[in-house]
Amino acid sequence: MSFANAYEDEVRAQAYATLEFPGTYYLAFRDLPAIFAEHVQGRAALDFGCGAGRSTRFLRSLGFDPVGIDISPAMLELARAADPHGQYLLVDDGDYEAVEPQRFDLVFSAFAFDNIPGAEHRAGILRGLRRLLQPTGRIVLVGCRREIYLNETASFTARDFPENHDAKSGEEVRIVMKDVEDRRPVTDIVWFHEDYLALFAAADLELVAHHLPLGRDDEPFDWISETAVAPWTIYVLKAVSAS
Repeated sequence: MSFANAYEDEVRAQAYATLEFPGTYYLAFRDLPAIFAEHVQGRAALDFGCGAGRSTRFLRSLGFDPVGIDISPAMLELARAADPHGQYLLVDDGDYEAVEPQRFDLVFSAFAFDNIPGAEHRAGILRGLRRLLQPTGRIVLVGCRREIYLNETASFTARDFPENHDAKSGEEVRIVMKDVEDRRPVTDIVWFHEDYLALFAAADLELVAHHLPLGRDDEPFDWISETAVAPWTIYVLKAVSAS
């Protein structure tokens, strides 16, 4: 299947670079400090699919020493402009030779797997990332749930794409981001929870924890569906042989 990563588009990259943690995005990051504190030992972190560097800067704000990697030169140019003292590396798809193996206490991925097609391709990427972990290291993966493509949320609308309801795991879905000026639809790959579990097993990774963050009434956002339906999924993983 041919699939184009929307964020390789320079106009889209510019729009995405302006984002911090508005609306629904806040929920993807809100619980991560507590999750890291519970599951991660050490401060060496890799941000896989770092894009314009938002998540890399977030990791540094929590006291990590992060390295961001991405396949998009346009996104990395924006990351370096916003964070000139940060470390950002351009990599080929699935090629981590520029990164030292068994180096990282944390491999973090925010939304990158929503743009990676193919079960075996995804499993191969995770196997490569697993080899970058310290023996006690953890992978923390944040991704879109199927539900975000079916429900209206504070930051996204999918009402113009009823075909999303019929999309099977591994197929393309479309959604529009409301927090940026670029309102062209984003095309993602939807992946169901059961298939994520199969993916982890194929990559010799064990599920340590699973979080579904919901919005709360006391938060300063006009939630639409987020208090009842979690838009994001957060997985904490370790190598099968790890302690």
